[in-house]
Amino acid sequence: MSGVWTKLYMLFLAQFEQNGTGPGARSSHDITVVGTKAYAFGGEFTPRVPVDNKMYSFDLTSETWSVLDCTGDIPPPRVGVTMVSIANTIYVFGGRDYDHKELNEFYSFDTLTNNWTLLSTGEASPPHRSYHSMTADEKQIYIFGGCGNSGRLNDLWAYDTLTGQWTQLPSPGETCRPRGGPGLAVAGGKIWVVYGFAGMEVDDVHCFDLKTEKWSLVETTGEKPSARSVFSAVATGKFVVMYGGEVDPSDLGHLGAGKFSADVYALDTESLAWTKLDDASDQHPGPRGWCAFSAGEMDGKSGILVFGGNSPTNDRLGDLHFFSPSL
Repeated sequence: MSGVWTKLYMLFLAQFEQNGTGPGARSSHDITVVGTKAYAFGGEFTPRVPVDNKMYSFDLTSETWSVLDCTGDIPPPRVGVTMVSIANTIYVFGGRDYDHKELNEFYSFDTLTNNWTLLSTGEASPPHRSYHSMTADEKQIYIFGGCGNSGRLNDLWAYDTLTGQWTQLPSPGETCRPRGGPGLAVAGGKIWVVYGFAGMEVDDVHCFDLKTEKWSLVETTGEKPSARSVFSAVATGKFVVMYGGEVDPSDLGHLGAGKFSADVYALDTESLAWTKLDDASDQHPGPRGWCAFSAGEMDGKSGILVFGGNSPTNDRLGDLHFFSPSL
C-alpha cells in the first residue's frame, strides 16, 4: 500500500499484487465483492470479442486469484455485462455475445456452492441490452439503460430477490435521454443516474425517489465533472463517487480508444455539490474506461475496487486497485 490522493478529502489507496491464475487484461467485464473475495466475469481483450465465461475469485487478503469449478446453468461468454451481489449471491444480467447480439438472460451465482442458476430470460426478463448499469440495495436489484436491440434505453427495472419477480418502474421520460454506460447508485432512498453516453457524452444527473416513484432532473453545483461515460461509480454513504471514464469517444467507436479521464469526483446527494479529489500519489491507477468496479471494504474503510479496463492506447489493462475517500 502506498500513497494518497488529496484535496478536501483524503483517499486511502492500495494496488494489489495478483498471484494465482486470474482473468488477465480485459475490458467490458464486471466485478463484485462478497465478504473478503472479489468475483470477476465476462469481458473482452480484442474489441467486441468475448474472452471466456469463467468465474474468477480474488482473495483480498492473500491477493490470490482462482478459477472456480462451476456447476449449473453456466452463462455463455459475453461483453458489456453487469453483476451485483446481495449476501452470498451474485446476480448477472445481459451483455452481448460473439455475434454482437444483445442478451437478457438473468442468472444467480451462489458463492458458497459455485452453482449458476438461470433465473429468467425472454419475456420474463427486462428487454435485451448491454453496457447498461446495475446496482442493488438490501433486497432489490436495479437495472437502467444500456444498448438495446433498437437503440439506447432509459428504462428502469427492479428485481425483488425475495419474490423472484421483475417490475418495470416509471420511465424518466424525455428529460433523461436514453444512454449507455451511465453511473447508477442507490443513496438516500433514491436511485441516482449519473452521466452516460446518449449519442454524445452527457453531464446530467437524474434521481428516482423509491418512495414517491417520481423522477427529478438534479441541478448540481461545485466542481462539476466534464461529460463522460463508462466510468466507475459507487455509493459511499450519502456520496456517489466517480472515477475515470471516457470523456471523448473514438472515431472508431468501440473498436478504438477515446480520450479517458483519471479524475475522481464525489457528489454529495444531500447538498447536490460535486467535489474533485486531486491526485498526490505515484500509485494513481491512471486514465481508463470500460473497467470493472464494485463497492467494497478494506481495513475498515468503504470504497471502490477497480479492475482492468481500456487505456488511451487501446490496450486492455489487468491491474487491480482499491481506494476509499474519507468523506
